[in-house]
Amino acid sequence: MKTKTFKDLRIEANLTQEQLANKSGFSKDYISMIERGERNPSDKAKSVFANILGVPVVEIFLATQRTISTTEEAK
Repeated sequence: MKTKTFKDLRIEANLTQEQLANKSGFSKDYISMIERGERNPSDKAKSVFANILGVPVVEIFLATQRTISTTEEAK
């Protein structure tokens, strides 16, 4: 089973980056940077994303850590 990234969670919620940006109040560019592992969202941002995506905050934490780790391994 594949471990889920932040992008996977967004896609499972049937949201585009733009839709998630509009619902969260964060920019589409910020969402994109999180998905590329270039930004690690604050705890407040993780909470906002968890509520929108319908997952526990810990899942957002794990997903963003997986994204960052995957990005670091690719360098």
